[in-house]
Amino acid sequence: MKTKILNSLLFIALLTMPILNYAQNITLGTVSEFVLFSTNGAVSNSGISQLTGNVGSNNGSSTGFGNVNGIMHNNNGATATCADDLLIAYNQLNNAIPDFFPASLLGNGDTLIAGVYKIESAATLNSELTLDAQNNANSVFIFQIQGAFSSGANSKVNLINGALACNVFWKIEGLVNTAPGTTMRGTIIANNDAITMNIGDTLEGRALSTAGAVTIDGVFAYTPIGCGSPILTGPSFPELASTECYVMFSTSGDVTNSGVSDAIGDIGTNVGLTSGFNALNVTGSIHPIPDESTATCAADLDILYTFLNTLPSDIELLYPAQFGNNLVLTPHTYVLNAATIFTDTLYLNALGNSNAVFVFQMNGALSTSTYSKVILINETKAENVFWKVEGAVSINDYSIFNGTIVCNNGAIDLKSGVILNGRALTTTGTLTSAEITANMPSGCITNVESIKNENLSEIISIYPNPFSSYTNIKINDEAQINKVELRIYNVFGQEVLNTLISSQLTKIEKRNLASGVYFYKLISNNLTLQTGKIISQ
Repeated sequence: MKTKILNSLLFIALLTMPILNYAQNITLGTVSEFVLFSTNGAVSNSGISQLTGNVGSNNGSSTGFGNVNGIMHNNNGATATCADDLLIAYNQLNNAIPDFFPASLLGNGDTLIAGVYKIESAATLNSELTLDAQNNANSVFIFQIQGAFSSGANSKVNLINGALACNVFWKIEGLVNTAPGTTMRGTIIANNDAITMNIGDTLEGRALSTAGAVTIDGVFAYTPIGCGSPILTGPSFPELASTECYVMFSTSGDVTNSGVSDAIGDIGTNVGLTSGFNALNVTGSIHPIPDESTATCAADLDILYTFLNTLPSDIELLYPAQFGNNLVLTPHTYVLNAATIFTDTLYLNALGNSNAVFVFQMNGALSTSTYSKVILINETKAENVFWKVEGAVSINDYSIFNGTIVCNNGAIDLKSGVILNGRALTTTGTLTSAEITANMPSGCITNVESIKNENLSEIISIYPNPFSSYTNIKINDEAQINKVELRIYNVFGQEVLNTLISSQLTKIEKRNLASGVYFYKLISNNLTLQTGKIISQ
């Protein structure tokens, strides 16, 4: 009898327990596409902010934004639909049945499990708050705050054990004001009030207001992935054909190099001359005059250009003159409808998809600052990045550029110290280089085999190269240990490092070689056995 009573009580308890992990899922609709939105209020930015997701207002202006990795919407059909969907989401959050009633001060090292948390007043986040999904990725966290919400400087929301930002929601009945350095996770909905985010804030989620301004200043905000969000793959990969085997090519124009440049891939032109390259520094074929190979490449380049030029674009980057500046972009086709000035750093984030493709349609010339960098993160590969440029291309000194440049009716100038991991191809125009390193992406079988064969004769191998933290010097013939000396010189010919190779593997730290291009000699008995280039990033 006792067992039956206990089982009955357990059954009743299970029926009455709130189903936190599944029943409380919130329907966002088109709201999920926006990182910043107000149904009725202005949306504005100051400082340099990095945003991934759409931005807009259904009744107000959007001002002060630079390039956004999303679409700007103002008072249109998309914002009208978003306003309706936001109201639905707000009502779902507002009507959720509370499970817990914490104090108004959140954080200070606390850890919370999934559930609905209601605070009957204004609330503050201080220090660190950890949300623990207990290894259930469907766990939902809802915070119902019946007043304003603020955070202390450098406060942070952490997610552990499978918790996802897409399953975290903050329903706030008042002003939202996050102090500098705050890291927030989840979708914030401020009802009938404003949202203000400050310098150095990070938001993995969304900042949405039913009626109030949304103001940011130098923040990093992006819509969360997961919970059914689309997997970004970018456009289709183009057919490269014979262009795949060229690292530098012009359909019509001289291809000229000055100084010592290293290249992997074929080099040539179909109308003009190719000069200034040392065959010892080129792994591939140099075509000094037009031939059958260059004629084929010219035809294939025309097809490649047409493909890239006619792709439908996903996102327009509205401020081409502000390109770079630590902008983070995801797999899409981007269009820039003016001359592009690339300053500082651009991050390309494949979101873990190594096959993701990036295409940039630049309807104007492209120029970069010195030391500009295209940084590939989260499985992005240089062979999957394409730059279609209408006009001249100038990659300035010591820049690191990743991807295939397809220039239409313009010259390409690769200046001193440039590292190109990709290709430089132009339909009409000269192509000049000066003391650069150009590496064709893998794919051309003939060149890959020649690289392998070349490496067999090397006394030492240097990897990674370029490097950002350290590089390894590996001696391939152990008999040479303690017999060879490595000397490294800067671009002015000054010796900056001299070491005896005393073990099979020698590590050179970044602190020993500041960022720049260096040349090395491997010497034994006053004879130079091997030379090459080392690049510290």
